Amino acid sequence: MFIYLSKKIAIPNSTRLKCVSWNKDQGYIACGGEEGLLKVLKLETQTDDAKLKGLAAPSNLSMNQTLEGHSGAVQVVTWNEQYQKLTTSDQNGLIIVWMLYKGSWYEEMINNRNKSVVRSMSWNASGQKICIVYEDGAVIVGSVDGNRIWGKELKGIQLAHVAWSPDSKILLFGMANGEIHIYDNQGNFIVKMTISCLINVTGAISIAGIHWYPGTEGYIEPDCPCLAVCFDNGRGQIMRYENDENPILLDTQMNVASIQWNHCGSVLAVAGCQKNITMDKDVNVVQFYTPFGEHLRTLKVPGKQMSAVSWEGGGLRIGLAVDSFIYFANIRPDYKWGYCSNTVVYAYTRPDRLEYSVVFWDTKNNEKFVKYVKSLISITTSGDFCILATKADDNQPQCPLVSAPGFQPDIESERVKWKGYECAMARGTVLSSVGQGARKGKEEAEPESGNATFVLVLCNSIGTPLDSKYIDIDPLFVTMTKTHVIAASKEAFYTWQYRVAKKLTAMEINQVAKTRKEGRERVYHIDDTPTGNTDGTLDFAKAFTATRDHICCITATDKTLIVGRESGIIQRYSLPNVALLQKYTLNYRAYQLSLNCNSSRLAIIDIAGVLTFLDLDSRASSGDGFVGDQAAAPSGDPSKFERKDVWDMKWANDNPDLFAMMEKTRMYVFRNLDPEEPIQTSGYICNFEDLEIKSVLLDEIMKDPERPNKDYLINFEIRSLRDSRALIEKVGIEDASQFIEDNPHPRLWRLLAEAALQKLDLKTAEQAFVRCKDYQGIEFVKRLGNLQSESMKQAEVVAYFGRFEEAERMYLDMDRRDLAINLRIKLGDWFRVLQLLKTGSGDSDDALLEQAYNAIGDYFADRQKWVNAVQYYLQGRKQERLAECYYMLEDYDGLERLANSLPENHKLLPDIGQMFVTVGMCEQAVNAYLKCNQPKAAVEACVHLNQWNKAVELAKDHNMKEIGPLLSKYASHLLEKNKRLEAVELYRKAHHFLDAAKLMFKIADEEAKKRTRPLRVKKLYVLAALLVENYHEQMKTSQQSKAKGKKSEATSALAGLLEEDASSTDNRIVDNAWRGAEAYHFFLLAQRQLYDGNVDAAMKTALHLRDYEDIIPAVEIYSLLAICSSANRAFGTCSRAFIKLESLESLSPEQRQSYEELALEIFTKYPPKDNRKSELDSISEGVEGKLPTCIVTGRIISEYQFWMCSSCKHCAMEQEINRYNFCPLCHSALA
Repeated sequence: MFIYLSKKIAIPNSTRLKCVSWNKDQGYIACGGEEGLLKVLKLETQTDDAKLKGLAAPSNLSMNQTLEGHSGAVQVVTWNEQYQKLTTSDQNGLIIVWMLYKGSWYEEMINNRNKSVVRSMSWNASGQKICIVYEDGAVIVGSVDGNRIWGKELKGIQLAHVAWSPDSKILLFGMANGEIHIYDNQGNFIVKMTISCLINVTGAISIAGIHWYPGTEGYIEPDCPCLAVCFDNGRGQIMRYENDENPILLDTQMNVASIQWNHCGSVLAVAGCQKNITMDKDVNVVQFYTPFGEHLRTLKVPGKQMSAVSWEGGGLRIGLAVDSFIYFANIRPDYKWGYCSNTVVYAYTRPDRLEYSVVFWDTKNNEKFVKYVKSLISITTSGDFCILATKADDNQPQCPLVSAPGFQPDIESERVKWKGYECAMARGTVLSSVGQGARKGKEEAEPESGNATFVLVLCNSIGTPLDSKYIDIDPLFVTMTKTHVIAASKEAFYTWQYRVAKKLTAMEINQVAKTRKEGRERVYHIDDTPTGNTDGTLDFAKAFTATRDHICCITATDKTLIVGRESGIIQRYSLPNVALLQKYTLNYRAYQLSLNCNSSRLAIIDIAGVLTFLDLDSRASSGDGFVGDQAAAPSGDPSKFERKDVWDMKWANDNPDLFAMMEKTRMYVFRNLDPEEPIQTSGYICNFEDLEIKSVLLDEIMKDPERPNKDYLINFEIRSLRDSRALIEKVGIEDASQFIEDNPHPRLWRLLAEAALQKLDLKTAEQAFVRCKDYQGIEFVKRLGNLQSESMKQAEVVAYFGRFEEAERMYLDMDRRDLAINLRIKLGDWFRVLQLLKTGSGDSDDALLEQAYNAIGDYFADRQKWVNAVQYYLQGRKQERLAECYYMLEDYDGLERLANSLPENHKLLPDIGQMFVTVGMCEQAVNAYLKCNQPKAAVEACVHLNQWNKAVELAKDHNMKEIGPLLSKYASHLLEKNKRLEAVELYRKAHHFLDAAKLMFKIADEEAKKRTRPLRVKKLYVLAALLVENYHEQMKTSQQSKAKGKKSEATSALAGLLEEDASSTDNRIVDNAWRGAEAYHFFLLAQRQLYDGNVDAAMKTALHLRDYEDIIPAVEIYSLLAICSSANRAFGTCSRAFIKLESLESLSPEQRQSYEELALEIFTKYPPKDNRKSELDSISEGVEGKLPTCIVTGRIISEYQFWMCSSCKHCAMEQEINRYNFCPLCHSALA
């Protein structure tokens, strides 16, 4: 930071000031002094110039009101910013609360205890409560509306100071003897504060100030010290919280009068006086410190005695009460910022986040990208890239950069690459992001990064991390060139030759990551003398060797590295091979260094803001970065050059003798060390190129950092550019040409060329374009020379300068609609092209019209407005994009129409087929594939969509062999997963009926073994049998199709059966397909008849079951038969059933015993004889063939006429089947 005195206001009658307080929100300044003096002032900027903003704008007193009411010296003034109140108190103990009414301050409340004097008053952070402490130990806490909340008398204690904690839960009371006591907000004592800074201090001391920063603007680091306590002897401490055991200790070596934090808690001002040994008198000084106790600056202030200090709300000014004057000093903060490729990168803190918000503001497109970075140290930029230096988290090193919501990086081209830790945009302990899911990931760290404590992240201009390095040295000073990043601590510097992965794959990025050992990174100690060979290694151990003379600043260009040391020594090294070339000795300490574009001259700003120069080379007439044909004019003597109060400077990128510098609120441009007239501004210089200076008003941006405004970026033209422009406009091209000849610069030649073009002076234009090496310009002039018509030339020039509307109008006036159309095509304004094509008389070019329609379709498609795109693609007949639009709109009918309208073998058909496959539309996909003669793709689509029958059909139609293996592979996959019914369904769909039937029989047999649900088993057997019937049908039809009518139907059917016979390995399945179904049908029928009381029918049905012992266990068959026959009083049949049961080998002896006992019990009562002969027995065995059985009743059919099922070929009596709509066995509908 840099600070300088800017203004002084005298108090009338030389009344001495005691206190001053600056209202942070509204900008009012209250000052109190002797004889009851109380004034409220307000400084406001008054300017009409939009470019003059901030500190550069002149400020005047817009308010200067004396408040009457106090008689004694006013000792305490404090603002309540939230409620716009001012509270003051004087030596008599009178307290007055003032309020603002219609632009003036009036008394609102008065209070006087008349016992003691008020020593301190403090409002809490919310402005709701005030705490007042009296010298005699009385404490009063009141509310903003004047009511007393509580009061307390602390016996035997002299109070001097009070401060609230940020959360208003704690009060700190400072005693007159220097002790600080901690109380809760109800006035209960908690503990005494440990004052570490006063160890070994003797004599009487008093507290000079206590200030606890309330965190209203966020903190510069997590867990940042924010409570400052300072004593009159110059000792002080800064704590993280009220009982911090490790505070940061200060020894300012001055008599302190007052202290205050700035608006964001980043700088502590300590005001007082210092003994000047040589002059033997006190000098007023303000010392500035960081929260970590680092000394930033010292400001000397004239006058006898300084009594108070107060910061302005934005932290850009400070008010000091000295004697009977208020002095104002301007502050130029060291913002964390940089400028790369039209992008301003800046960081700020927010109260709601622990991290810094780093904004990448693209000034060209006015877009911004926000990243959140924890513990950011600095931002450094060069070319198109920037380096963010951050502190790594001790617990868990992770990627130190995360994007804000709404920012989606291009994953492919700009993959995040971390050294040792790959965690792309994850939320970690080092960094976090809103709206993104947490994912903590850490890969195996390479040994050298295991204890790395700092990270350098290389980003592009939208904040995408491209590479990063973990280093062990504290990067206090960072500079970068087009190829190197150099970071320095106090003792050593580290160089990293970075590479930018433009289009690297992930594998290549990992290879780039492993180049750490290839010498792209080196560490050098400041006391080493490298020779440029391979001295530097990546050994951070040497970086911790102490040195007496610390590094204090660095800078670099592509070929030179300059390191400044605290003693005034400047060390110059070569790059890229680091070799110590020279040492220079200055008699002051450098604060900021800067090299010109050809590394011949070094600019040095010292700690006091004095700018001087050091010539490194004997002046070269034209260096590398020296553009154009100017020879360096004899420059002034740099050793005699000196400017004071300089806080920023920038060399021109294209001229080694040109630089701009900021001196207080003025910008000076120097050519050969001669200044031009200054420009009033307080901007920070971004870039100096082409005789133009780009400056950014960071002070204004930081007032509302979330909404940067293009007005805050200002371009200044230097005098030679302004003069040349004035000459061209007022005098003419010839004289201007002579002036530019004398002061050559490519930018001036370009200005001349453009002016000559406007006047169609082609000769001068061509010469000027040659001088500024603009090849396109030369070509353009030649093209103009070939044109005949003057008006045509003028139109071309107008278009060249970007005034396209005017150019188009000129073309149309010349009746050259074609040129107007070409112009619009070049600009990509297809809407206008379409308009021009439609408005023209005569036939417009059809190809061009189609091109315009398609381009407009592309415009809408790019914005995902598919409906609009379809309309234009239809007119432009661009079928590829039309298909895409239909697909995105889910208009599959439109897609099908498009496929049907395309000619065969069109290249779009496979894509359309694939689109249909992705949404499961098999038929349409097949049609599309077949139309482009890709049956294999059609089959694959069917397989993918599980349409196996279609797949098999297609495979057969196109003689494809692959379907069989594919089918069996899928079936075995299903069977492995025990999905047997799915496998059956698969075989059935693929018309592999026999395989399906085999599987089905297997399932039915297994289900039958469970002996639980006979109806389910019957259904399974029926399904298996139906599959076999389908197989028969398939064989018959295949034979018919082979025969093609040459033989009779009977013959072909016979051939089918013979083929079936030959091919069938499992005759049991094919021949006796219905046995299982029959067995369970009769088994169920018998039970149903028995329960219905139809015992005779039940017995007759049960007798049929004797043929099915291979399917139903014999014990169940004969048990059922025994029950039915005994119920039917047919004890002969019953006896035979018992004999069969007793002879079964599968029974255990106990079971057999129980059967025998039951038989004995029955047959002792009833003789084993049948009353009437069974129908089954009465049929003579001699009759050829077996008579059919009725599947409705289970009786034998002896009539000649009966009904037969068309599916299962089973019979029933006609009178019985009439009651049914479905076949009782196979359940197919009756004809």
